[in-house]
Amino acid sequence: MLDKLNRNAFISVGLGFILIWLSEATETHVNYTAKPRVVLPPNYVKEIRPPSKKGSPVIVDFSIFVVDINSINVEDMDFSNTVYIFRVDMFIHQRWHESRLEIPDDIFEEGDDYVTLLPEVFENFWQPDPYFLNSKIAEIATLTHKFTSVTLYKNKTVRYAARMHAIIACQMEFQLYPMDIQVCPIHIESFSSNNQKVKLRWSNSGVTLNPELKLLQYNLGQPLQLETSDGYMPEKVGNFSRLTVYFRFERQIGHHLIQTFAPSSLVVMLSWFSFWLGLDAIPGRVTLLVTCMLTLVTMFTGADIPPVAYVKALDLWMAGCMLSVFAALAEFVVVKVLDVQYQYQVNRIPKVLPMRISNMEKGQCATVASWEGGAVRSRKATQTPTTPGQTSLQGNGGPPKPARRQSLLSVAWTDTDTGVEKIMWREIDKVSRAVFPILFFVFVLLYWPILLMKSS
Repeated sequence: MLDKLNRNAFISVGLGFILIWLSEATETHVNYTAKPRVVLPPNYVKEIRPPSKKGSPVIVDFSIFVVDINSINVEDMDFSNTVYIFRVDMFIHQRWHESRLEIPDDIFEEGDDYVTLLPEVFENFWQPDPYFLNSKIAEIATLTHKFTSVTLYKNKTVRYAARMHAIIACQMEFQLYPMDIQVCPIHIESFSSNNQKVKLRWSNSGVTLNPELKLLQYNLGQPLQLETSDGYMPEKVGNFSRLTVYFRFERQIGHHLIQTFAPSSLVVMLSWFSFWLGLDAIPGRVTLLVTCMLTLVTMFTGADIPPVAYVKALDLWMAGCMLSVFAALAEFVVVKVLDVQYQYQVNRIPKVLPMRISNMEKGQCATVASWEGGAVRSRKATQTPTTPGQTSLQGNGGPPKPARRQSLLSVAWTDTDTGVEKIMWREIDKVSRAVFPILFFVFVLLYWPILLMKSS
């Protein structure tokens, strides 16, 4: 019986020690995770900024490491402007001095002057509240938790880091498209603390770009321009510290040279072949010119052109190319009309000339032969009774006819030097073979230097 009691007492004592050990281990674990080994003063209030010299604000150093920039697209268009947006993936770093912290030395590992705390601990600290002024969305990246960290240094400096992405709105100008250069700022401003309480400034590293960052349609200009200023916000009634970084996007022209400028130039040159086609190939000539015009229209309407209301540099190029092809089509209409007039006069001469020569051979009357615009007329010379000694031309005894006006445009003539007949529409085609290429090359020589000068 005594042995049984001793055994039960021994078991009870053992269970007691086990429960005490488990409670101590659990308490130690809870204290370690929920309460950091950083002792805050009893009167510490996280809503109050760290103390500083009288009248001086708390200095917050800010830096950004840009990981990627993508999705430069149009978001919305109204009657006034077009808003383009681009997404920036980045790491942000903030650093400030918190003199109220009491940090024991035993929390630092040997040889280290800093310790990294859990993000939950940061909620108990005073925090600056910068935000992206011109952003549509700004979020901290998450997977299983937010990608943030807080680092404490022995000199009581707090360093906060976070991985985040922001969608930034940018007002872009496309007068020089596709040789445009866009300057898009990112404004970072303190939200609730004015410039007398919190002062934002760029750290020594400022804004750094990922060396492997490459954009599909743009070159990112270097170095980036950084500014520190104080901006008045009427919505918040006060001056607030503001940081600004300007991204310079220089559009790459290679894509448009291959997809737009080179093909359109070839189409314009193809339209010049119509000047070597005679009027006996009317279907081929018309088909060639109309096909060139439709090709240019399809090419420019299907191009990825920003939907803005003003004239762009690409619009001027499109107008020059289409005007050249349209002028070639108009030239064909002109030479065709001249050819019709020439054929009419050529077909009329054999009918009139034999009849007049036959009358002259019969001696019916004295005649005077005259050419008017390629047609032959025969008239009888008679004396008028009222004016002796003066002759009048009267054909075959009929009433006097008024003289016909000379044609304003001769459709054919004979070269006085060679005696070769010159036909107007053929001469126009020959001149067009040189004039059209010269005018287009003059347009190119004026277009590109002016565009490059303005874009630079």
